[in-house]
Amino acid sequence: QRKNPFSNNDRLASKPVHTQKGDPTYGRPPEGSQTEQRGKDAHSHVGKEVEELCLIIRSTGEVGQDGHVSVTFGQLFETYVTISNKVVGILLRARKHGLVHFEGEMLWQGKDDDVLITLL
Repeated sequence: QRKNPFSNNDRLASKPVHTQKGDPTYGRPPEGSQTEQRGKDAHSHVGKEVEELCLIIRSTGEVGQDGHVSVTFGQLFETYVTISNKVVGILLRARKHGLVHFEGEMLWQGKDDDVLITLL
């Protein structure tokens, strides 16, 4: 609608258009908006779940010869699923941040129960 010459919606015309990928605000909500706040809240919530997952691994796992705490996916799944049904997604997020390590791209209940998850 912003590019439509026949549109007279002033609300759309007054907002800046960010179409260049080099712009630091490209793909981000406007500062101070409710959308920005919801994104920050969601990021904080996921961070807390990742911390909780690491605490559960530390409390249920065993210390290996390398000094790292490890637990099998099956054991972690049984423990964590009572807390959250998003255990695999949280594990992937924790691996992305370098907090845990496990082999494979995705973990599946039953099939990957013996995969070792190591807390880094």
